[in-house]
Amino acid sequence: QVRLVESGGGLVQAGGSLRLSCAGSGRTFGSFAMGWFRQAPGKEREFVAYITRSGGSIAYVDSVRGRFTVSRDNAKNTVYLQMNRLKPEDSGVYYCAAASRTATQPRMYDSWGQGTQVTVSS
Repeated sequence: QVRLVESGGGLVQAGGSLRLSCAGSGRTFGSFAMGWFRQAPGKEREFVAYITRSGGSIAYVDSVRGRFTVSRDNAKNTVYLQMNRLKPEDSGVYYCAAASRTATQPRMYDSWGQGTQVTVSS
């Protein structure tokens, strides 16, 4: 497992941008596939994006494709989620998570951060 800490959330107007960061502890960060998920009040946790260990393969949920970009810097033990053209429906708590391989199901991820709140006003 790896300890994960998200940052970068906040309040932004529709159409604005935010960049989330997820810092991992330990020398094994580069051995994990990383995912981003979000959860709105009263809703289930939703897959947003994932990135493989090397960054060579990336996937997004349809609703964010073309607006969000996931990347990672293994030298800094950090994965990022650049969010552009934000919409009110993007609001929620955003979590990063680590897994042995990429997946869209939350149950496949072993380590989770505490989450960071993103609120997009209309």
